[in-house]
Amino acid sequence: MTAVAVLVLLLVITVVAAGFAAVWLRTRRVVTTPAERAVHSTLHTASLAARPLRRGLDADSAAEAAPHLRQLLGGAQAVALIDADGALLAWHGPFEALTGQLVDAAARAIDGERRVLVGHGTLDRGPADIAARALIAQPLVVDDVGVAGVLGVVTTTDPGPALLGALTEVARYACSQLELAELDASRARLDRAEVRALRAQISPHFVYNALNTVASFVRTDPDRARELLLEFADFTRYSFRATGEYTLLADELRNIDRYLTLERARFGNALEVRLQIAPEVLNVALPFLALQPLVENAVRHGIAGKSTRAGTITIVAADEGTDCVITVEDDGVGMDPELLRSGVLDSTRDGDGTAVKESAHVGLANVDDRLRAAFGNDYGLVVDTAPGAGTKVGMRVPKFRAGIRP
Repeated sequence: MTAVAVLVLLLVITVVAAGFAAVWLRTRRVVTTPAERAVHSTLHTASLAARPLRRGLDADSAAEAAPHLRQLLGGAQAVALIDADGALLAWHGPFEALTGQLVDAAARAIDGERRVLVGHGTLDRGPADIAARALIAQPLVVDDVGVAGVLGVVTTTDPGPALLGALTEVARYACSQLELAELDASRARLDRAEVRALRAQISPHFVYNALNTVASFVRTDPDRARELLLEFADFTRYSFRATGEYTLLADELRNIDRYLTLERARFGNALEVRLQIAPEVLNVALPFLALQPLVENAVRHGIAGKSTRAGTITIVAADEGTDCVITVEDDGVGMDPELLRSGVLDSTRDGDGTAVKESAHVGLANVDDRLRAAFGNDYGLVVDTAPGAGTKVGMRVPKFRAGIRP
């Protein structure tokens, strides 16, 4: 093929391609309309503002949220966020010389829990602020909290219904995010309170028995007493740690091993423990001290209640797809399921042999509540028991859940 023929062929290909492109441009379907794109942009901006507000209102979250709130309020030239004490947290936009007047308006808005508008006739403006026409302080009122802060706005036009309506809706949206932040904080406080309740439950029962056991070995086997004392120290260090609502299954099992080491020293060969742990679930996150109450109940209410004082506890952690299934089973005395539901347990023997009346598996109810709060109602405890048939307590934990980290 000659050079001229090659050039002609390339020219034909170019013309055909251009024709196809022109046809495609004429016939291509418009995927979104301008109105749809505006809605998508607004929703995206709102989501960007929500992220910091979900952490609560402080200097960092206010500085991060203010630009997005200003974008949502298209008619506002400047936006400020002020806390419930009247302190300025963030300012985004011009006219910062008006900060003092906006803070004063915010104080009135907080006291009256109502919007305060300062028009251009009463604004004290300098040459740099002459374009400002009004400032508005909109209180952020959160249910069960009151005024959580103030959303302030400076505008260069007289505030009309459009801007005031937009300000009301944006403030309502910000309040909803702050309410969610308060709910998260309340849940965290509840989780900490429940963990403290579990620690208080551990303290009077286990600590007494463990120290008695260590004391019994001090003269007959000092080395054994030292080992048990170290196990007890590690157990209490983990159980009473100050940080973290969640822990790894591996860490929880390690602490349970310390607990059972001390209990086996007390029961001797009468207590047998069997473990069946799938290695792939060791890094699963679960609520802190979620397993220890199950094992302690198996020892105290199952094995310790048997007349023979001998029994077996089996702990299984299995990989079941997206979930990890954990069970703690004992072959002890069992109990009437109705008594478990009603919260009444038979008398058991404490470390000194005296009979004590115990409340109904407080630890199990605590763990059940925390599992459901963390993962949903599908993840509570399942208890299978009957008089003389032992007790099996199971839990299902997702192997991954967003926001759940040890």
